[in-house]
Amino acid sequence: MSKEIFVAFATQKGGIGKSTVTALAASYLHNVKGYNVAVVDCDDPQHSIHGLREHETGLIDSSTYFKALACDHFRKIKKNAYTIVKSNAVNALDDAERMIATEDVKPDVVFFDMPGTLRSNGVIKTLSQMDYIFTPLSADRFVVESTLKFVTMFRDRLMTTGQAKTKGLYLFWTMVDGRERNDLYGIYEEVIAEMGFPVLSTRLPDSKKFRRDLSEERKSVFRSTIFPMDTALLKGSGIREFSEEISEIIRPQ
Repeated sequence: MSKEIFVAFATQKGGIGKSTVTALAASYLHNVKGYNVAVVDCDDPQHSIHGLREHETGLIDSSTYFKALACDHFRKIKKNAYTIVKSNAVNALDDAERMIATEDVKPDVVFFDMPGTLRSNGVIKTLSQMDYIFTPLSADRFVVESTLKFVTMFRDRLMTTGQAKTKGLYLFWTMVDGRERNDLYGIYEEVIAEMGFPVLSTRLPDSKKFRRDLSEERKSVFRSTIFPMDTALLKGSGIREFSEEISEIIRPQ
């Protein structure tokens, strides 16, 4: 395997914003932190991240404004947008290695956006080759129970037996409703801590801004595979803090 750091956002529950978080974290690390990033979109058949890139490039090609904005952005960061590879869980590792071999600028970090179910062929095999796995949680009993079953299985059957190369498995809260009781998260985290799993300190809110894509109707953008997040929208989103936490964890020691 390559020396690049392989990172997956993975869960066995769909509809929890995994692809959005992958795109936002990749954008922050690539555009703000200075990492060279690539994304392998193996969430077949949705391929949400790959589809978002196609939508954005279409808008840029047809808009003088966005074309100029893109040129200015690339000049500023002195590199291109991060590479996105359309794949699936079975072929993800081979496609990643092929991409790395052909890239002039090798990625420091390769994010894998995994399918929302462990039943998909190749998921466990691909996850076993990740250096780090981040798993989203929401304050729903069924989601928590399902997620804890997944991470426990992965740790006990693969990590502790040496079948997985994974160095760290972390949970994080997402889709947090500000009206929910804070002590509810504390209760859940006590149980999670007893089971030996770390939880990121940043909790991502349930906010409409996470779905704010590039559009001809508005100039500011939040979820993008090309442009950095609008500063005003970034405030209060937790993405800066979340990405900084991830950066500290995956950074080579």
